[in-house]
Amino acid sequence: MAQRKSEFYKGLTRGGTVRSIIRKIRRWVLDRVQSPEKVKERHALYHWIERKAIEGDLHNNHFKQFYTDHFGLDGSFYAGKKIMDIGCGPRGSLEWANMAAECVGLDPFAKAYLKLGADKHNMKYVPAYAENMPFPNGHFDIVSSFNSFDHVDDLGKTISEIVRVVAPGGTFLLITDIRTYSTICEPQVFSWDIVDKFKPYFDIGEIRHYEYTENGIYESVLAGVIYDHYNTANRKGVLSARFTKKLDGVR
Repeated sequence: MAQRKSEFYKGLTRGGTVRSIIRKIRRWVLDRVQSPEKVKERHALYHWIERKAIEGDLHNNHFKQFYTDHFGLDGSFYAGKKIMDIGCGPRGSLEWANMAAECVGLDPFAKAYLKLGADKHNMKYVPAYAENMPFPNGHFDIVSSFNSFDHVDDLGKTISEIVRVVAPGGTFLLITDIRTYSTICEPQVFSWDIVDKFKPYFDIGEIRHYEYTENGIYESVLAGVIYDHYNTANRKGVLSARFTKKLDGVR
């Protein structure tokens, strides 16, 4: 018994200070007493608080290349257009787009992000869920979801809302994980054929499948290693796709 207790405390204290141990215990308790929505929010905010502690100011200089070079677009494509980034996080993902008419970051935790420095960004943060976007039909010329599509609570409603708020002839840009398991902050699991859900309303442009690297979704895209679909192991991947709203696709 004494040996088992010793091993327990070694495991608890390994790699952490007393403060970090208390945080781990607190998270464990709260995960069991709070609603799923509160648990998800808390985990998301802890992630960004930790990132800010590591980085200082949360940088955003990597976003422009994914909105432009990656999809074969340039700044002129965005000039005078209304843009929304779904699940934007607190980094200021659209600050680079100073040529746009409107830049909106949609995120249910947007108010909390303002305390992490998002209030200094040259874009508007809107606290709302992807399943219920507070905008009229066809309001946006361009909507993006980068590393956020699997974070939503209801995938069907989210897709319906994207269809609704993108203007006819407008663009939807998607970069998302593909995996076989869910997490607290990423409850949605879907396969490569998720693009088929958009076919009734969007024309689908170039679709790319990448291998997932240990450095994350953006580094995986930059690495550019094409996903090996002949390997049957359950491996993560990254899907990139560009969609154009059909002119008769308003709902």
